Order: sequence, then C-alpha cells, then structure tokens
Amino acid sequence: PSNGDLYTLEANLVSKSLRELTDGADKDPITKLRLLCLSRGATGILGLGRAFRAMDDDGSKALNEEEFITGIRDIGLDVTDDEIKEMFNTFDEDGSGSVNMTEFLLKLRPPMPQCRLSIIDQAFDKMDKDDDGVITINDLKNVYSVKEHPKYQSGEKSEDEILTDFLHNFEGGRGNLDGKITREEFINYYATISASIDNDMYFDLMMRRAYAM
Repeated sequence: PSNGDLYTLEANLVSKSLRELTDGADKDPITKLRLLCLSRGATGILGLGRAFRAMDDDGSKALNEEEFITGIRDIGLDVTDDEIKEMFNTFDEDGSGSVNMTEFLLKLRPPMPQCRLSIIDQAFDKMDKDDDGVITINDLKNVYSVKEHPKYQSGEKSEDEILTDFLHNFEGGRGNLDGKITREEFINYYATISASIDNDMYFDLMMRRAYAM
C-alpha cells in the first residue's frame, strides 16, 4: 500500500466513525469522544493530545475539569457541556478532580493488538537513526522514500516539502509543529490508521512497505 492508500483508509475511517456516531446506539463517553476524534481523520486524537499539552501550564501532566473542557472546546468537537463533564468524570477514575494526560490518551487511542504495536515500534526504531527518541527530517531522509508520492512524481513538491508534510502529519496539524515526532505521537498516529484496517496482516504489510522493513 502506498501513501495514496492511506488517504483512502483515512476517508473510510472518517465515514465509518460518522456512521457510528449517528447510528443511535448508546455510547459511553470514551467511545463517543474517540469516534468524534476519529471522524476528524488520522490526526484527530493527536490534535486533542496537543491541545491538552498546550494547556498544561504547570507541566503537571494532569488536567483539571476546566482545562479538560477548554481542550475539548478548543478543537471544536460537537459535544454538550454535560457530555464533557461526564467524559471528565469517566476519565477521573479516582475522583481526584484531575485526569492524567498520558493515561487519558492511551484510553482514547483505539485498542491495538500487540503484533501491531510491535511493528509500529520497529518502524519508529528504524526511523530514529540516532536513537534520541525523536524522528526529524534528517532521520527520515535515510528511510522514507518519496518516489511513490504522487506530488513528487508530478513535480508539484520537492523531497523536503513532502518530508516536512509527512512530519507535520504526525504532529496533528496544530501545536508547535517543531518537526520532531516522539514515539507517542508516532504510535497515536498509527493507532488511528490501524482503526480503519481490520486485517492484522494487511496492517503489517502496509507498515513494512511504507518503511521498507
């Protein structure tokens, strides 16, 4: 599967999520929030993660109810205040009045079998040439081929432009766009792509083709 197929998968994911949102079945708050994010495409969950991080003023990695509400509002998800409060209470399991961001994003991420997680990890390790835990444009040049990219073939974009777009994909299209992808961002991105792929073997093949593994 080329990147073109990823766009198709993403479109499928968006329409599938929108269908599930409107199917009338009762959904728990976490499922509803996940579907709302997925209906934004591959970067929906990332965008929420970034919005929350940006608000974590004291660096506590925990969000209070006010911050949580602001974060959800910030990315414009279509939910009522009551629903957001219900979501907050669901995530605030110990009733401490705050939500741990990392745990929150883990719960929000579509569940993945271990076999998929490990191939994502392998891809990250392969990309992260200097083992510093982040992927930059220099890391990418060694491993990521733009040759199959339609915009490269048409001459519309240079290699650097495509690689920069590629990095920004993982960053959720907002936030600091610092051109560095952390392992968490990488996994969150592929967790969302993964949600639109039913077959483990196809997912595995897609990752191996994309990263020439």
